[in-house]
Amino acid sequence: MKFPPAPTPHRPSPRGVPWVMSRVLLALLPAIGCHLWLFGWGLLIQLALAVFFALGLEAMLLRWRSQPVALFLNDYSALVAAVLFALCMPPLAPWWVALTGMVFAIVLAKQLYGGIGFNLFNPAMAGFAAVIIAFPEAMTQWITPRPLTGTVPDLSTTLQAIFFNALPDGLSWDAISEATPLDRARTGLLDNQTLTEIQQHPSFGALGAVGWSWLAIAYLIGGLYLLQQKIITWHVPLTLVLATLALTLPGWLIDPDVYRSPIQHLVAGSLMMCAFFIATDPVSGSSTPKGKVIFAVGVVVITLSIRAWGGFPDGVAFGILLMNMFVPLIDKLTPPRIFGDQTDQKRGRSS
Repeated sequence: MKFPPAPTPHRPSPRGVPWVMSRVLLALLPAIGCHLWLFGWGLLIQLALAVFFALGLEAMLLRWRSQPVALFLNDYSALVAAVLFALCMPPLAPWWVALTGMVFAIVLAKQLYGGIGFNLFNPAMAGFAAVIIAFPEAMTQWITPRPLTGTVPDLSTTLQAIFFNALPDGLSWDAISEATPLDRARTGLLDNQTLTEIQQHPSFGALGAVGWSWLAIAYLIGGLYLLQQKIITWHVPLTLVLATLALTLPGWLIDPDVYRSPIQHLVAGSLMMCAFFIATDPVSGSSTPKGKVIFAVGVVVITLSIRAWGGFPDGVAFGILLMNMFVPLIDKLTPPRIFGDQTDQKRGRSS
């Protein structure tokens, strides 16, 4: 009996999609722990809601498309999208916000494009951008970080706020929530205040934002783990950080009362999360080395433009989605040079 030879490689790589996604979830643990300490029980409930809706909608769409449900649910891609989405949510956002976000993330941005590997847009950012536009008031109700108050809402208050959009008697939204540092700075500048005046508020610390700077460090720790595991490359995170510094440093040096510092831009919003966990998405992001650099610079330019002149305090989600549209063109214009092409042949003849 003859057995036909199998195509190379004969030894399959152990780094399949489930392996990669599980490592991404592991890298997010420092940020999840920091988030829980800063803002309380809300993240756990937002995580549970987002994961429940994501897996349920994914299973429904896979069955509708006659795809193997267990196979694709076990690749953890929907789980990662749900966790990233939940980490961007205000802890006390109503439950229907998570449902709406997962409809846009899983149904529209992922499954209707053909599932994992075919989606043009990053699912988590598609869902987040949708709820920012649809529920602007709910998306501004961020809990005051624990370092400023010494406490956070208990589990009963959190459940009542999320599932009934109400608070116990004697407790108001103003008492437990406040604008984020980015939103406070944007509103103050629009009111013709100087940054020196704005930053007198206790929410601004030595690194730009009390509590939020710790969260940025947690994302950095997780991102370094992804780099160590060679799940991502240095191109996107390093370019994103350097581009942010290069574009914000001149204005801050010229007039620090009008232009926010580079450190505040990096730690007060979602740029550190974006640098390691969003812009590095291998499906919706660029796949060529030069393309990754161009993609990261584009995300920074759009994000900073929205922060300066847009209607939202942060623009990371919109920066990612807009650059996602250009990825096919970027990859087409920046192919890596293949060994043995005409350039190499000419060099060989000349030497």
